[in-house]
Amino acid sequence: MMKASVKRNGFTLVELMVATTIGTFIALVSIGALRAVTAGSQMVEANIETAAEVRFAARTLRSDLINLYKPSNKQDTKFIAYADESGAVVNSYLVFYTVNRAKARAQQPEGDIYEVEYYLMVEDEKSTLMRRLWPNPDEDREPGGMLSVIAEDIEVFQARFFDGTEWAYEWPEEMDSLPQLVELNIVSKQQEGRQPATETLYINLARSTGTMLEDEGTSQSQEESG
Repeated sequence: MMKASVKRNGFTLVELMVATTIGTFIALVSIGALRAVTAGSQMVEANIETAAEVRFAARTLRSDLINLYKPSNKQDTKFIAYADESGAVVNSYLVFYTVNRAKARAQQPEGDIYEVEYYLMVEDEKSTLMRRLWPNPDEDREPGGMLSVIAEDIEVFQARFFDGTEWAYEWPEEMDSLPQLVELNIVSKQQEGRQPATETLYINLARSTGTMLEDEGTSQSQEESG
């Protein structure tokens, strides 16, 4: 006697549970991987933006310093630097005259000699590198001009000056000459999971040329102009 074959359609409850478990596991793994990729991408982008800001600040400083106003009468020049040693690191205040052929403000009767000032402004634990540009500076008036943000979240803005014999963190107004060499260090704040961006800038004021040394954390390249 032959047995009738029974044709089964669909899945059993056990098969459905196994399939659901596997599908959920794959979904969780995929979401975790997507989150890791997104976080990594955001970190890389943040590192690039920070490095770009620090590099921009260094190049702006370099441009102002290599165009330092150096008249034949030394009494008409200006180069002053002070050091703030109240924090964990020495930060600098720097003010000097620079020459720029492009007008700071269009359609204004201004010359090409500007007073430029750099300093680190700290407010509510936020530190910002500031630049003040003052067209037509006048010793009989309070300093003015246009204030702009050069780079945000800066931990170190440090300058040193070489007089031919030794290095110093300050160049007071009483000095009757310019430093031979200026070293500037700009370092961003340490963020979680990120390396701080660093730029070291050397300016030879005697030759009015600059050399940029970029930190290994941002680039391995070296630019020289001479």
